[in-house]
Order: sequence, then structure tokens, then C-alpha cells
Amino acid sequence: MTTETFEFQVEARQLLQLMIHSVYSNKDVFLRELVSNASDALDKLRLAALRDDAPDADVSDLHIELEADPDARTLTVRDNGIGMSYEEVTRLIGTIANSGTAKFLEELREAKDAAGADGLIGQFGVGFYSGFMVADEVTLVTRRAGEPQGTRWTSKGEGTYTLEPLDEAPQGTAVTLHLKPADSDDQLHDYTSEWKIREIVKKYSDFITWPVRLLPRPGDDADEAREPETLNSMKALWARPRDEVSEEEYHELYKHIGHDWRDPLETIRLQAEGTFEYQALLFVPAHAPHDLFTQGYQRGVQLYVKRVFIMDDCEELLPPYLRFVKGVVDAQDLSLNVSREILQQDRHIRMIQRRLTKKVLSTVKDLRTSAPERYATFWREFGAVLKEGLVTDSDNQDAILAASSFESTHDADEPTALKAYTERMKDGQEAIYYMTGESRRAIENSPHMEAFRAKGVEVLLLTDAVDEVWVDAVGEYEGKPLRSVAKGEIDLSGTEDDKSEEEKERQGEEYAGLLGWMSEHLGEEVKEVRLSSRLTVSPACVVSDSGELTPALENMYRAMGQEVPSAKRILELNPEHQLVKSLNRAWTDRADRTELTETAELLHALAVLAEGGRPGDPARFVQLMADRLERTV
Repeated sequence: MTTETFEFQVEARQLLQLMIHSVYSNKDVFLRELVSNASDALDKLRLAALRDDAPDADVSDLHIELEADPDARTLTVRDNGIGMSYEEVTRLIGTIANSGTAKFLEELREAKDAAGADGLIGQFGVGFYSGFMVADEVTLVTRRAGEPQGTRWTSKGEGTYTLEPLDEAPQGTAVTLHLKPADSDDQLHDYTSEWKIREIVKKYSDFITWPVRLLPRPGDDADEAREPETLNSMKALWARPRDEVSEEEYHELYKHIGHDWRDPLETIRLQAEGTFEYQALLFVPAHAPHDLFTQGYQRGVQLYVKRVFIMDDCEELLPPYLRFVKGVVDAQDLSLNVSREILQQDRHIRMIQRRLTKKVLSTVKDLRTSAPERYATFWREFGAVLKEGLVTDSDNQDAILAASSFESTHDADEPTALKAYTERMKDGQEAIYYMTGESRRAIENSPHMEAFRAKGVEVLLLTDAVDEVWVDAVGEYEGKPLRSVAKGEIDLSGTEDDKSEEEKERQGEEYAGLLGWMSEHLGEEVKEVRLSSRLTVSPACVVSDSGELTPALENMYRAMGQEVPSAKRILELNPEHQLVKSLNRAWTDRADRTELTETAELLHALAVLAEGGRPGDPARFVQLMADRLERTV
């Protein structure tokens, strides 16, 4: 058999160097990651055997072994699970073909503290490499279940690794760490010490469903009398009585299945009994993962059947807008040979999804009053993705709204619930007003907000991309219509300082000629020119007609590849602004029509710019502005 030497992928080489040079403060996590990988390998073999996908595999005693040799300074983590073929070792170990690798390296370098860096290992699926934190050399021997040939992989983490086919190798995978000298500066613990191994396994891996056995030390006189010692309890936390499980144990389970170093924000436990029994243990993370909004995000919770692991990311158990939730569901009455296609049609799975969805939403809602700080954290991290459900899940729309918060002009520091908004509505106010935009500051400075600010009418400030969509999907709340301050006619009648009908009629007559002329002249750019009831400071603004798409929504659809015809906007003029008054007098006095035309075009372009848009002909706008400025100097 020939041994070949290969170079690591660039990202893998960078990652190894970061780990070798003491990036992590808590080096104990290397054993957590290796035991977790071994557990996954056993899960996969057990499932393959149940589905008859590995007919020749030995599943009589699936377990994990830990073997420490103080004299040789080695620690071996061994499992008799699914193992890997030569090609799989090449693909999975020699490179990091992971879309999150670059992001991982960036976050690793920018970690504010050592504790923050510690948990990034598992989060990006590179736990195997954590062995180089404590080892000068790592050797991996593996054989895929049912295959005759094994593979040996060896590296000192210095840029290269070797691969060697083996005629004989036990089923599964053995990772041997050639530990750094005990007296090295960055080696705080002796990882050949039995007490240290017990401590790490008890802390991080006590809930692993497979036995983690510590073998007697080689050369011990009492070897013959000593049996391998099982270090973990192997008790599924979701199956144990609530009063027998500590919060710390829940947190460690979350870190194992969520690949996160932080404690979860909230733990949710659910047990259903009767005709269809299942147990669920769910976790709401404290931070959103970096790839939450990417197409390849791995969502779903782990599915077990009678404590037998079935799949890692069962998407059918929770809707996409709850994809951030991690956890375990253990059903009693599903087939062990269940597939994703079967799950999509299974009525029991649909029933579980409905129950879990309602439980998560009610938990989030309750956090608002029971733990305001944790609720604020949740909304900051996951509010945007939760609001997707307002568009996709009509059955739970009310529950999602009850769990949601929105920034508003009422309080700059604390978002509001819709119910609280309606309780503060002014007498005679019939609608819930909102405006969408890129940021709170941009919305607050928009001309569309002027009348609402002047009259003290509260406006919701919606800055997430999904806000452009859900407001139309929802339409109303408790009989109060949701109305954009930037669309359609605005009627603030009955509010303080409102104009009388006579005054409105007088101004309409006064400006009728100018409005008609501007509507005709700007006909290719605007749908209509009319007087505004929403402006108090700015001379003009552009608004969308009721029922039409906003420019932001048009751009969103185009970005998704959908052709959307551009709709003409409405130009509104402020009859109280001096510029508009002067323009009307000039039109009435039959002033120079060229001057009037240029002023009208500039007024429209300025209104478009004020809302963050772009004039239809930027070059002409610049020329007109330059000419006007030249005449004023």
C-alpha cells in the first residue's frame, strides 16, 4: 500500500494555524467535539441497519471508547459506527468544503473574547480540527461499515497530511491525538488523566445516547481485573422527569445539537399523551446564526422514534419562519423506516407541527411580560424571520402578531405591540399608520411623516425587507386597517389643527390651474399632481396610489427575477409652502413657461430624492440645479 502526501486547502491551513496557536481558552471542548462526531457516526450506522442499508455491518454493541496512554502521551477516541471510505476521508477531512468557512475564519479572528471563540468550533462543523489545540499530531484510522478496506489519515497540522489505504481496520473510526508535552505553556491540563476525562464527558456528553467507555490504562497491573468504565448516564433528557433535569443539563444538550457555545435564550418542553404520543424539547437560541437568511441554511429539529435517531434536520416539524428553533422530537408511533417524502404526508407529523408552532409562539408572547429583556433579545435577533410567518401562515397570523413588536414614533427605545398601539390611538383615528424604509432615521426624516408628527399621530416604523410584504397580507388588526402614510389619500380629519372643509375647497380652487398644468406636463413621470394633507414643512412628496406596489417592493420582486411594470407615482404639493405659493402665482400671472417648466421638474425630482429615490433623468436634474444655483450667486 502506498502512502500519499497532500496539501491542505487554503482555508483548512488557516484554520489549523489559528487553532494551534492558542485561539481557544477552553481546550476541553476538543473532547466534546470528537465524542459528538463519534455519536453521530453511531446514529448513522444504527439508522442504516434499520433500513437494511448496511446489511453486513456489526451493530451488536455500538459504543464509544476513550483510551489514554500517559507514557506514550496519546488519547484515542474510537467508535464502531458508520466509518468513512477513502474518498470520504479525502473529501471531508483533507478540505473544508463548507460555505461557512470564510465566515467562520472572519468571526474567529474578530471574536471579542476567548469565551466567544470557544464555541465557534462546532458551529461551523469543523470539530475534528479542534484536536490540534492539544496535539502535535493527529492520526485517524477508519473503515466504512460493509467495506473491506480501511484508511489511515495523519497530519501534524503544518500544511500537509498523508493518506494510506489499509488492508485491515476495525469498523468505525479511531482518532488518536499525540498530545503536546504536559509541561508546554499552553497545556493547562493533562488529557491522559482519568479524572479530567471523566470531568469533560460528564459535563458535555452525559446525555449522549451511546455508552462512552473509558478503557483501563495500558500496562496497569490491575488491567485484568478492571472492566471498561461507562462515563455517561445515556439518559435522554426529554424522557426524564422535569424535576430530575437541571438547567445546566438542558443547556449542554442545546450546545451539542445546536453547535453553539452560548446558553439558549429559552427552553421549551412539551409532552403529548393519548392516541399519539411524543415528547419535544426545543430551544430558542440567544443569537441568530450568520446564515439564517441564506438558501442553504440547515433548518429543522432532530427526529427520534422511540429514542432511535432518525434524522438531524427534520424540516416538517416546524414551519420555515421558526427555522432558528433547535431541539429534539421523540415520537412513539412513527415507522423507523420513515423518509422525508413520507413525513410530508404524515398526519401525525402535521399535528406535531401545529402543536409545536403554537407552543413556540405562545412562549415568545409570554416572554414579553415575564422576561422583557430576553424578549427584547429575541426580537432583535429573530423578529425579521418570525414576521415571514405573517405572509406564509394564515392559520397562525393572529398568534404571530401577538408575539410581534414594532418600532414606532411613540418610544425611540422600546418597540410596541399592536394591541398597545390601538390602546393609544387618538379619538377619531380609524387606521393603524405605518411607513416602511431602510432605517428608522430615514423614515423619521421623510416628508410623509410631517403631518403625523405635527399632530401627534403614532406611526409604526418598519425597516425589515419582509415588512413591505406582510402589511398587505395582514391588512388589518382587530378591525383597524393597516395604512401606509406613503400611499393613497391621508385623512387626519378630526385631529388638532385640521383644516376646515371650506379651507380645503378654497385651496383646491386656487391651485386647480397649476395642478392641471403640472399633471399634463409631468404626465410621463407622474400619475397625478394634487394638494397634500400630509406635508407641513416640505414643498412636495411622491406617494403611491392605494393598492399599488411601493418602489421598494417593485425592486424586491425584480431582484427575485419577477417582471413588475413600474407604476406611476402621485406628486403631492404643500399649498402652505412658499415655493409652491410662488409657483402658483407665477403660473397665474402667465410667467415664463420655460422657467415654470424647469421649476416643476425640479420640484418633482427633489420629492423623489427626499424618499431615497433617483430622478428619471439625473443628468437633466443636475443641469437644472446648476443653472438655478448659477443665477443665485
